[in-house]
Amino acid sequence: MTKNALLSQVIMTFIMALTMSGAMSLIFTGPSLQWLARWPGQFIIAWPIAFLLTMVAWPAATALTGALLRTRQDPSLD
Repeated sequence: MTKNALLSQVIMTFIMALTMSGAMSLIFTGPSLQWLARWPGQFIIAWPIAFLLTMVAWPAATALTGALLRTRQDPSLD
């Protein structure tokens, strides 16, 4: 894995974990001081999980994307 790909995963999982932990906890508790107090803790738990899952899912998703695009490619375009 290149440094560029690793940094992209760190940034993407940071953004996703931050927004998803905030959104899901907001839906669960509603806008309140309790929500604001719990969000950082949920984010700290969510980010490493998201990062580790992308380490597994990224290669699988890339392979699946390649397979789907190969099967859908129009032979007349070659």
